[in-house]
Amino acid sequence: MMNTAYRWLGSPAPGGLVLPAANPTPSHLYAPRGVYLDDERLIVADSGNHRVLIWHGFPAIDHQPADLVLGQPDFFHEGPRATGRGPDHGFQLPTGITVAEGRLYLADAWHHRVLCWHRIPDRSGTPPDSVIGQDSLLDIEPNRGGTVGPHTLYWPYGVAWINGWFYIADTGNRRVLGWRGLPSDRQPPDVILGQPDAYSNAENRGGPPTANSFRWPHAIAGDGETLYVADAGNHRVLGWTPPPESDRPADLVLGQHTMHSAFEQPHVPQGAYRLRFPYAVACNSHRLFVADTANNRILGWRPPPRVGAGIPAQTVYGQYNFDDSGENRWQAVAANTCCWPYGLWLHRHWLVVADSGNNRVLIWHTEN
Repeated sequence: MMNTAYRWLGSPAPGGLVLPAANPTPSHLYAPRGVYLDDERLIVADSGNHRVLIWHGFPAIDHQPADLVLGQPDFFHEGPRATGRGPDHGFQLPTGITVAEGRLYLADAWHHRVLCWHRIPDRSGTPPDSVIGQDSLLDIEPNRGGTVGPHTLYWPYGVAWINGWFYIADTGNRRVLGWRGLPSDRQPPDVILGQPDAYSNAENRGGPPTANSFRWPHAIAGDGETLYVADAGNHRVLGWTPPPESDRPADLVLGQHTMHSAFEQPHVPQGAYRLRFPYAVACNSHRLFVADTANNRILGWRPPPRVGAGIPAQTVYGQYNFDDSGENRWQAVAANTCCWPYGLWLHRHWLVVADSGNNRVLIWHTEN
């Protein structure tokens, strides 16, 4: 599918395969990894610049400057921990974003925590109000400086709010944590997926891939009927129908023909079902999209598959066809190409893509 993105945020490309500029400004991005859109705002985790940018409303023009910045003293600084101000004001590789019950949640991945603003910030530099996964906003050690437990995080890359459940993709601990309602720190999760208990974090539970294990769970999405997890390290997406309230095997696998394979074959035709490092997933009741990151494309299913294995996609964004997988199609950075798309968000008919390798965010108008 060769439709062109409706909106391009980040600096323009100078031509050919030369990437857009990434120096921190109100309109430049560096390797963004997380995106969120609703009727009132667009929020982007500008991961390489260790900051979050917020636009009021839907961007009206390409390359539009952001209205607010979080995690840095101004729009022109970058670096971990807000250029020396400390981890209570700054981030290190912010990734997943969501809004739940009027609160902003951010996966501050390399600080091993999820940050929360109890209301959406309306001014730049607003510090977070609370934290999940650490004892305080000044603490940043993996698993709170100890071993894995029910209240610890290690490289959490994804967050999601789905049908009254809050989820964290606790990537380094190879598990997904879920709470009924919004959690507070030290509140144990109501469900743990991917591990036999709250004190284990072995890759694929210490064995080969199964229907209830992860290598790198990176992102979470759902529509209330099915919960989807992008298991990037196993080159697959798992789905549970209905969403699980306890640890159990998945009902769906995309990207693999069975629940027990993690096949990867780079630089060959991939087809409509194969995935390589899928880092993001987004859905509503009508459509499912997966960021097939290492194949430099977005795959789409309509309606969302819910049970089975190896179901082929019907649409592709970023490539000419299902067999191509080159970065920017090995031609030029354009409004219909991708280079390592890393984050997705679906709102109404708008598909927002953190096109990380191109230092930009694209917004596509999808079919109804």
